[in-house]
Amino acid sequence: MNYAYIRVSTAGQSSSSQEFEICNWARKEKTNIDHWVSESVSGTVEPKHRKLGKLIRRMRPEDLLVCTEISRLGRNMLMIMSILNDCAARNVRIHTIKDNFDLNNNINSKIIAFAFALAAEIERNLISQRTREALADLKAAGVKLGRPRGSYKMRDAVIRDLPDILSWRSAGESYPSIAKRYGIHRNTLVNYLRSADCGNT
Repeated sequence: MNYAYIRVSTAGQSSSSQEFEICNWARKEKTNIDHWVSESVSGTVEPKHRKLGKLIRRMRPEDLLVCTEISRLGRNMLMIMSILNDCAARNVRIHTIKDNFDLNNNINSKIIAFAFALAAEIERNLISQRTREALADLKAAGVKLGRPRGSYKMRDAVIRDLPDILSWRSAGESYPSIAKRYGIHRNTLVNYLRSADCGNT
């Protein structure tokens, strides 16, 4: 059996790009994907608490697990190594498309897996460090971070004035014109209205 595993960190993220990559790879390799497993969960969550753990437990020797990259399995080196070790012990094969990595039950695969996992963790740490440094620089420069003050009040005002806004729209007034009354962008106004389950763009 050939399994595809897709993971995004939050429900707001799209899994379509991962699905496209796997389908494209399967087509090129003339490989059928028999079963798809997709979940929205942080990679820091232990596999046993994820669909991934259940999937690996039910896989049989020589089954194939395909994902776009090794970081989809986990977000730190030790976790990834543990997953790879478990799969190797079960004689389950893994292929990661972007890394072009194949796990088989041999020492070379395990060494390569260790290198990929270590590199992925180092890169994440570097990105995190650069982000913290950039935010610190912005703060030192006097840039205010976070949601602008008053944004919640403006949203509440729009929702409070909903009957008036609907009346203005019925009279033919445009969204940009109404948004200008509140000093906000047209898209912001539409988002506020959508959050109140009203109106069509």
